[in-house]
Amino acid sequence: MALSAVPLWLRRPGLSREQTAVGSGLQRARSFMVLATLLYRVSHLTVGLVAVLQHQRDQPVPYALLALALGLSTLVHGTALRRGWFERRHIWADVLVNGVALPLALYAWGGAENSAALGWTMLLGGSACATAALVLERLQVLGVVVLLAATHLLGYRLVDANTAVVLGHTNSLLSSAAMAWVFWWYLRRQGRLLDDANARALAAEATRARYVERLEHHRLLHDTVLATLTTLAGGGVDANTPQVRERCAREAAYLRRLIEQTTDEVHHRGIGEALEEVVGAAESLRLRVTARYHALPEVPPEVSVALAGAVREALNNVRRHAGTDHAYLTATGDPERPGAVVVTVVDRGCGFDPKRHEPGLGLRRSVCKRMTAVGGRAELDTEPGEGVRVELRWPG
Repeated sequence: MALSAVPLWLRRPGLSREQTAVGSGLQRARSFMVLATLLYRVSHLTVGLVAVLQHQRDQPVPYALLALALGLSTLVHGTALRRGWFERRHIWADVLVNGVALPLALYAWGGAENSAALGWTMLLGGSACATAALVLERLQVLGVVVLLAATHLLGYRLVDANTAVVLGHTNSLLSSAAMAWVFWWYLRRQGRLLDDANARALAAEATRARYVERLEHHRLLHDTVLATLTTLAGGGVDANTPQVRERCAREAAYLRRLIEQTTDEVHHRGIGEALEEVVGAAESLRLRVTARYHALPEVPPEVSVALAGAVREALNNVRRHAGTDHAYLTATGDPERPGAVVVTVVDRGCGFDPKRHEPGLGLRRSVCKRMTAVGGRAELDTEPGEGVRVELRWPG
């Protein structure tokens, strides 16, 4: 998706367009970290509910504080899920309320007299610290860690917790921040590498598309303008006839569109209409074409264009090399394969030995490769003195 095409409602305040590109590697990394920290917080809230039911079942204040923690957690992570990333003000509120105020309030008014009753609020400090490590600046994260560590030490000292509990929870606090920062650094780096790889792939695809477009122009020039000029140079037709002048005018218009870098020459037409135009162009150069059509199916526009281009070159070859001024064109649907089409171009000219004469540029590029490019195939059947039969099939 082009960056300029990203809707305004998807662009997060303060983020670059690259960061808000839908499906970008960086945005996927953000989404993963939002989900990971949400699950981390849910685990702590679950522990809190179990602790309240076990140790403070009959006291209303712990339930109120648990509800406060749940509401603030919903605000922090719900907003992040909806907008794609955390709000700084929500992070600070989470740290100050869930990480600092909640343990002290539970001790002062909730009857938490031991580490088992107070511990679930300390766990909330760990998940708050992890989220802060993703969003805040390094010095701010350091300040959050110091503030929450001080809260841990003060709260556990008030309830006379043993040293193992204090060290365990403090280590959990520090490791939560460290692991969250490492995970975020790694995923952000991988996301940027993925975005760079996608950008290179898109650039390569654009280059390939331009090459294919140039190749198609070369084929069309070979089949139209060059064929007309070759015929005129050989003196085989009168350049002043209305049919030849009309063909020259049509091909001059094509060259003009090509110079102007437009694609108006590609029309979304049916097979019959496209082939009729090719037959008319060939007859303007004095090649008589007997054409028969039967039960032609609807095919994609690019298939009609490819079939018409391949038939045009096959008729050019008849006029230039076959030694006859009459060709036969048959186009029909395949009764055994609904939607399939078979087109044949036949002449009763001199033919050639395919073992001794390799097909020229026109057959290789303008016929065979053109059909292959749209999922079809071209087959050549010829013998010296037996003429040439070119069969085009789609699908191949």
